[in-house]
Amino acid sequence: MKALIAAGGRATRLRPITWTTNKHLIPLANKPMLEHAIKKIAEAGITEIAINVNPGEVELMRNVFGDGSQWGVNISYIEQSGGPKGIAHVVNKAKAFLGDEPFMFYLGDNIILGSLKKFVAGFIEGGHNCFLAFSKVKDPQRFGVPAFDAAGNLTHVVEKPTEPPSDYAVTGIYLYDKTFFDAFEQIQPSPRGEYEITDVNTWMLQNGKSVGWEEITGWWKDTGTPEAILEGNASILSDLSHDTFVVEGAVDPTARLQGMVQVGKGAVIGPGCLIRGPVTIGEDAVLENAYVGPYTSIGSRCVIRNAEIEHSIVFDDASICDTPRIVDSLIGYKAQLTSTAVSKPDSAHRMIIGDNSYLEL
Repeated sequence: MKALIAAGGRATRLRPITWTTNKHLIPLANKPMLEHAIKKIAEAGITEIAINVNPGEVELMRNVFGDGSQWGVNISYIEQSGGPKGIAHVVNKAKAFLGDEPFMFYLGDNIILGSLKKFVAGFIEGGHNCFLAFSKVKDPQRFGVPAFDAAGNLTHVVEKPTEPPSDYAVTGIYLYDKTFFDAFEQIQPSPRGEYEITDVNTWMLQNGKSVGWEEITGWWKDTGTPEAILEGNASILSDLSHDTFVVEGAVDPTARLQGMVQVGKGAVIGPGCLIRGPVTIGEDAVLENAYVGPYTSIGSRCVIRNAEIEHSIVFDDASICDTPRIVDSLIGYKAQLTSTAVSKPDSAHRMIIGDNSYLEL
């Protein structure tokens, strides 16, 4: 079995972060989001992986993930062509890589805490042409939604319905055999001009193909919003094994580390610091007189001085100095937060705010 990971798109709901950063490289627990997907796929026993990327981003992704050998897999890269025509189109463009072998298709912005092994096993042992993973959600209208008949049999899938036929969402984890490509040849673009993977699944259901499914009983999240990104970061931090939380940097004797705290090499936790885990702090970061609360990830080479931050993600090379308490925030690469006390006039707010930014003062 092979795997195809979708890592394209523009992630407009995450701007301004995604103006300059591919969504799939946003750090969760100080690891790129896509790394968590690669590890899950590798843990399921799949070693041949292709990553579909935006035009012009092959080298960017290769520089981050390389050939995959560090995770025991072989990674190749497919540059998306033909424009944004839907995720079913992404799979079809990877036909040369996938060949006639069964495969997993994984949307790279999905975070799952459980194992993928049971889905692979369900697909293989059931002899299915397609196998879907469902999760109960509060807002199914945002997703592909499965419909069932009175006997509870899956009948079809509807994309983003205004009146959802169930409270399940089709998650971004799919398993197919080569029948996928037969189905793709039979569907037409939707009114929004995209080849919908829901139409592929529905075609299979209505043409006698074997479609299995199983509910995700653990935590799953489509990280399409800042709130979901923060929830994903918090959940991954909570799920990390205890031996992940090691202190490799220098910690001042007066600093207090409580709970599960990871401190990277070269980092300095100075006097007056209180760190309450779960927290990850990257390499060469410097913290002085700082409070870092639970579910926070601080990137490499960050400076946190005379500041408090909690339930947030701070990207590499950012600095937060002399500021009020910060919560529920995404602080981008090389961003600088400072106090009005260091500039004139006092108590004024000075800022450069990009499109789609959100600020509370």
